[in-house]
Amino acid sequence: MAHKHGEMDATQNENTFAGFVTALIRTTIFILIAVILIALIGA
Repeated sequence: MAHKHGEMDATQNENTFAGFVTALIRTTIFILIAVILIALIGA
């Protein structure tokens, strides 16, 4: 079976990447909120 450029099904790769980006955004938001709360509390 010869490799043909552009015929790969990248659906699973795209879904994995979308999940990774979502997790990254949520984690970033959580960290920012935690930092703001710590700054407001003055700990």
